[in-house]
Amino acid sequence: MQYNPANPLIVQGDKTILLEVDNPLHAEARDAVAPFAELEKSPEHIHTYRLSALSLWNAAAAGMSADEMVERLEKYSKFPLPTSLPADLRDLVGRYGRVKLRRVDGSLRLVASDKPLIEELARQKGVREYLGERLDDVSFAVEALDRGVLKQGLIAVGYPAEDLAGYAQGAALAVNLRETAKSGRPFQVRDYQRGAVDTFHAGGDVKGGSGVIVLPCGAGKTIVGIAALAQIKTETLVLTTSTTSVEQWRREILDKTDLDESMVATYTGDSKAIAPVTLATYQIVTYRPKKNGDFPHFGLFNSRDWGLIIYDEVHLLPAPVFRVTADIQARRRLGLTATLVREDHREEDVFSLIGPKKYDVPWRVLESRGWIAEAQCHEIRLGLDPNRRMEYAVAEWRDKFRLASENPGKDDVVERLLERHDHPEDRVLIIGQYLKQLRRIADRFDLPLITGSTGNAEREELYARFRRGELRRMVLSKVGNFAIDLPDANVMVQVSGTFGSRQEEAQRLGRILRPKEGERPACFYTLVTRDTRETDFAHHRQLFLTEQGYSYEILDEADVIAEVHESSKSAG
Repeated sequence: MQYNPANPLIVQGDKTILLEVDNPLHAEARDAVAPFAELEKSPEHIHTYRLSALSLWNAAAAGMSADEMVERLEKYSKFPLPTSLPADLRDLVGRYGRVKLRRVDGSLRLVASDKPLIEELARQKGVREYLGERLDDVSFAVEALDRGVLKQGLIAVGYPAEDLAGYAQGAALAVNLRETAKSGRPFQVRDYQRGAVDTFHAGGDVKGGSGVIVLPCGAGKTIVGIAALAQIKTETLVLTTSTTSVEQWRREILDKTDLDESMVATYTGDSKAIAPVTLATYQIVTYRPKKNGDFPHFGLFNSRDWGLIIYDEVHLLPAPVFRVTADIQARRRLGLTATLVREDHREEDVFSLIGPKKYDVPWRVLESRGWIAEAQCHEIRLGLDPNRRMEYAVAEWRDKFRLASENPGKDDVVERLLERHDHPEDRVLIIGQYLKQLRRIADRFDLPLITGSTGNAEREELYARFRRGELRRMVLSKVGNFAIDLPDANVMVQVSGTFGSRQEEAQRLGRILRPKEGERPACFYTLVTRDTRETDFAHHRQLFLTEQGYSYEILDEADVIAEVHESSKSAG
């Protein structure tokens, strides 16, 4: 037993873990438990983690043993572990892989570790209807088309299957990475990107071929996808979040590989081309003319002999895509994301249908190595003026969050932050949820505004001007959350957000984390109206930053105004 009263962890019998933030071993302990524990709360002094079944199974799928988890808990615990916890943890972790999907003589079968388990599973609703002929004491035949829904059923009853049934090779594609990109710059896959691809592919073994890679925004997830394409050398379908993201993938593929333009097609609202490498949006594949009608673009999944399907921003995968993904389990599937958290709580579907987490690197590790920019995170709290305070007090509950989010007092704080970041090298993005608020800010400071209704041509032109340095400031609606390529942005001012969305916090912080030339750090500001529903939701959003090892500096609006005022006096 290695427990010590000076340690930062308190491990409890209900599988929660309390972590003292002010303890000298806080960061070390956090990094030790984060791979297998899920962060639930992160107030100032005590953070709460939970040993959930899914967090344990993801860690097991990534190669961590139950004994290693117990050792880490013992090493950083203040007190002896609850007597039942090591056994409970070993039991839960041991459930992963007790049932396996295998291919034998070309046929699919479900194989259990012992006869009592297969008998139990064969009686479970959601499992029994997908089992075919009984083959022996521990296995059943399974129809190939039921491979996905059976895995969903198994995880629902607490026995996630290890899928070792292998994959269709797909149509071959001659593709190689360039040593010098088409743009003329040297190109090399970074070591962690190569490690992610190698872990996913597993040398072509059945243990590889499906799973999720978790890397920070700005760490080059697109390059991981392109390197996987070049390693597997098969026709590939890429699904991503927007037309802007499709164009970014296309630029990167043509720049970093030897494929020519005829081999890379885009399938969006604007064009419906299909080629050996096809890039499509989730929006187009989930489009249907009538609410209860068919999805006419689902045929894309079977339009060619795909050997690899890449799901970009897999935490945003729309529900209908799970349905079609359940039917294409024989294709290799690579999910890319900065966070496994889904706001619809369908993490189990990602695990079952895309695959478990195979590889991740904490943000702070990449920051320490210079692969992503150092980030300074600030929450600025401000009040409502008396008239609006009364309006907020009498408002319906559902309207309170929006009233707090659109607080006009935030505009003055934005002005102060623009003064703070008036250096010629600063590139500032102001982002928010509500169009009325964003138009007000754009008009006041005479800044371009990009929303969902901005045409693609105008949008791309504004992004290009920002990349060239002709524009140094820009206002974005929530379209700025996803896959925009603005590598020089180093300041983000978040004036409003989507309730308590951790995934949105991930995307927005990631916009400014590309490594920069020079010494300018990345600065992330979120403006929050105090004593309102917005404050409550802000605490939930901050869970994401805490997971990554960042912390907010809490500022009052008066602090920011005073600081800028002092700076201007000094300059004068």
